[in-house]
Amino acid sequence: MNQRTSHDEFDVIAIGDTTQDIFLQMSDASVHCDLDGHNCRICFDYADKIGVDKKTDIPAVGNAANHAIGVARLGLRAGVYTVVGNDEQGEKAKQVFAENNVDARYVTFDENRGTNLSIVINYRGERTIFVYHEPRAYALPDFVATKWIYLTSASGQGVRRLHEQVLEYIERNKDVKVAFNPGTFQIGVGLEGLKPLLALTELLFLNREESREILGLQTHEIRKLMNGFHELGVKTMVMTDGPNGSYVSDGEKIRFLKIFRGEVVERTGTGDAYGAGFLSALIYGKTTEEAMLWGNGNSTAVLGHIGAREGLLEPGGMDNVIEKNADITVEEYTGQ
Repeated sequence: MNQRTSHDEFDVIAIGDTTQDIFLQMSDASVHCDLDGHNCRICFDYADKIGVDKKTDIPAVGNAANHAIGVARLGLRAGVYTVVGNDEQGEKAKQVFAENNVDARYVTFDENRGTNLSIVINYRGERTIFVYHEPRAYALPDFVATKWIYLTSASGQGVRRLHEQVLEYIERNKDVKVAFNPGTFQIGVGLEGLKPLLALTELLFLNREESREILGLQTHEIRKLMNGFHELGVKTMVMTDGPNGSYVSDGEKIRFLKIFRGEVVERTGTGDAYGAGFLSALIYGKTTEEAMLWGNGNSTAVLGHIGAREGLLEPGGMDNVIEKNADITVEEYTGQ
């Protein structure tokens, strides 16, 4: 599909780290949960050699990479700012971006540190991830024109400085909209540290547990969590809740959508896929309800594959997934 915009303007520039993922498909394990079914742990025999059923290496992943490639697959013009190691994995990442029609001019090579690595344990359709992020010093480029930036997972002590740079960029480019999907280190900054960014966030993506953690609330109530972010300045809040579905609030109405039917192979990247589908739909001028369907469609397709990239949809595939689930529609959420 042809790109929608001219080469001097992006639809989205994703900002965040890129990782090399190694997936290990396991069957020699067990899961133990508390009596209430929560706080589950995957268990292996201590000091033993554990067999792996299948190994899969996937370069150029991570929240920013997944989002940029997802947006590009849907026919939009996407770029990515990311820092990778000056190594084989970093070179491969840049190549993967180019192969997927993501503009890689802002890919930066760290001469002193390697590319990030994640080991993903895939057991019974759920994943447990061991993440190693290299310390990074970010230097946000002077981007060409873009409609949106999508800020997401970044590394360690560099996060605060990156946030400062993003705030400075938005101050200079007030017409650029901000989509924010905080990663682990960004959530670790704490609510006070995130408030300046949240006040400028047009579109916030979080799951339910992340929402509780950032706000410091014990409640699981959807409405209270979403209103907590609106009070901080967030315009539109998208909350995913795994197999329970997704919620979107504009501060006045909360909409709910059940998950689509589809094969469950592995869950890595489903949240990123939802975000890419949702934001792409908005850029195409679609309604919030249609954007939720696009998010669902993309997420469902990725769920049927190993890794965060393999199932990402093109527009025709999106239409097919939505049509196959035509009986699942967006509802107004009336609960707490």
